[in-house]
Amino acid sequence: MSEENSNQAPQSTEEELIAVRREKLGKLKQLGIDPFGAHFKTTTTPGELKADYSDDRSVTIAGRLLAIRDMGKSVFATLGDAHGRIQIYLNKKELSDLEWSAYKLLDLGDWIGISGMTFTTGKGEPSVKASSLTVLSKALRPMPDKWHGLSDRETKYRKRHLDLMSNQSSADLFIMRSKIVAEIRNFLHDRGYLEVETPMLHDVAGGAAAKPFETHHNALSMDLTMRIAPELHLKRLLVGGLTKVFELNRNFRNEGISRRHNPEFTMLEAYQAFGDFEIMADLVEEMVCHLAEKFFGTLEIEHLDENGESIRTLNLNRPWKRASYQDLIKEAAGNDWFDLSPDERSTKAKSEFKLEVHDHLEDYEVTQQVFEKLIEEHTFDPCFVTHVDSKLIPLAKENPENPSVIDVFELIINGQEISPGYSELNDPDTQRRRLHEQSGGEAQTIDEDFVEALEHGMPPAGGIGIGIDRLIMLLTGAPTIRDVVLFPQLKRKD
Repeated sequence: MSEENSNQAPQSTEEELIAVRREKLGKLKQLGIDPFGAHFKTTTTPGELKADYSDDRSVTIAGRLLAIRDMGKSVFATLGDAHGRIQIYLNKKELSDLEWSAYKLLDLGDWIGISGMTFTTGKGEPSVKASSLTVLSKALRPMPDKWHGLSDRETKYRKRHLDLMSNQSSADLFIMRSKIVAEIRNFLHDRGYLEVETPMLHDVAGGAAAKPFETHHNALSMDLTMRIAPELHLKRLLVGGLTKVFELNRNFRNEGISRRHNPEFTMLEAYQAFGDFEIMADLVEEMVCHLAEKFFGTLEIEHLDENGESIRTLNLNRPWKRASYQDLIKEAAGNDWFDLSPDERSTKAKSEFKLEVHDHLEDYEVTQQVFEKLIEEHTFDPCFVTHVDSKLIPLAKENPENPSVIDVFELIINGQEISPGYSELNDPDTQRRRLHEQSGGEAQTIDEDFVEALEHGMPPAGGIGIGIDRLIMLLTGAPTIRDVVLFPQLKRKD
């Protein structure tokens, strides 16, 4: 019988509970039973059986003991895993003496396997009547409180295994995440995209303006950086003649941590030869709506705060808004914003909008601060922000009618960027100049291999990036990135 169902004093400490379990571990060994089991062949899983249930089936299932109602010579228990659970019935007469003795040494959290016949109880509960029992793994530590689950947020993130075993909603979210990622692959494969893999160790950090993690390769005696973006390698594949490519990849940026940022994160990047930023915007809009309808049956997603309280409902109904960067700035900061001098813009940002504008910021960066604080943070429903300042993005084409802006979009949803998309710059001379300007004139930080590849001819193309973690937040309504990343980065505990 489990210690959680025995008559022990409720004030038993975790150390005392562990001692009881270790004593039972020793007794299992004395019975000649391996407490940590071996291969066990199953015919189905608890979740699959519950979902496709019928009486009088012979089944073999395995799972964790999640609840036990011991009535002496008969027992009802719940067996399950992160995917689902089902009730089992154990009776002393149906099991061998050894198996019954083994049951008496079980606790909540232990893994077992059973074989038996399905039946429905008088209360209408699908169940399995066990004819055999196999111990698969003895849990030496107790599960989280069975009534309240694991509620402490930091413990959930540090010990995700406890979160998954005690909070079905968390397990459901991560199972959903896996299915969404698989469907993204299907979506792109169906449209002729080829999935590829590019290096995570780079000689020159490129493809984004971000601080990289640095490392050293001993055998080559050279410094390397962890990938901040796969963009430059993927564009080389366009040069090579692969006309539709994508990569679902891990990126690493040695920057801040917040409810929307994790130092390592999952990105989708996709490139289509002969496309442009508008074609890629259509692709993103279609993809996100497809995912929402397939997995949630709706284009209206409820969003919650960190306390589980509803904030508002996100409306993904098409068509999504498209607006130019300059028009949005004028709406927020005044129609005369771009007529002001740089000093006047800086003063207005400080005095009227209360923004932290430092003296070292370039004029275009002041305008970007206005965008981030007055527009981006307050944009909840989808908006493609198009034609941003050319100084902000060095890898996209200038607009032929207005060279001061570039042909790009930034998709803003729920106050954050979900996806950028470009008409990709394929002029090698312009690209070298732009990278040189971005690097502050430091030639050694320019990826010359990439520019040289462009000199072999890259077709005009459209490209996108989508932050998968943020996309999962968007679709599930999760309030923080830590809720959608299995093992978020946390500060080491002392």
